[in-house]
Amino acid sequence: MKYIIGLVSVIGIVLILIFCPLQSNANSEYLRIHIRANSNSDIDQAVKYEIKDAVVDALIPILSTCTTKEEASEKLENNFEYIENIADNILAKNNFNYKSNAKLSYEEFPTRTYGELTLEAGFYDALILELGEAKGDNWWCVVYPPLCFVNSSTHVNGFKSRIMEIINNFFK
Repeated sequence: MKYIIGLVSVIGIVLILIFCPLQSNANSEYLRIHIRANSNSDIDQAVKYEIKDAVVDALIPILSTCTTKEEASEKLENNFEYIENIADNILAKNNFNYKSNAKLSYEEFPTRTYGELTLEAGFYDALILELGEAKGDNWWCVVYPPLCFVNSSTHVNGFKSRIMEIINNFFK
């Protein structure tokens, strides 16, 4: 009897592993950024990239000392108004009548390669910055570890090296 119970248990475990593969939590270590343009018009797309440059540059000093995704998420949440002000000022300067909205969300992303690192398609936590109706093409990257900061248009001395240190330590 014990043999049959043991055999049934082993078969049950094997079937569970076959039909319900363990989910990888690799995505849980990343915090992405997603900037959604108002529309696909040339002007909305151009302002999206102007906002992207300004927001990424503004996030460098905010996130450069973060050593965990949770810390980066908290700092972002504490700076939603700051991020929105950056975007809204650029929108106003360019005579747009819409505003931005920043939030943290758990959303689906396609596969994306950053240098030698490939992030598989799946769900990730992300800073979402919606511009206006947010119905246009978008831009996304990774803010923790800070992969999109490495090629930012400007760097404050010290932050680039600190970011590279974080990236190197993260992937050890």
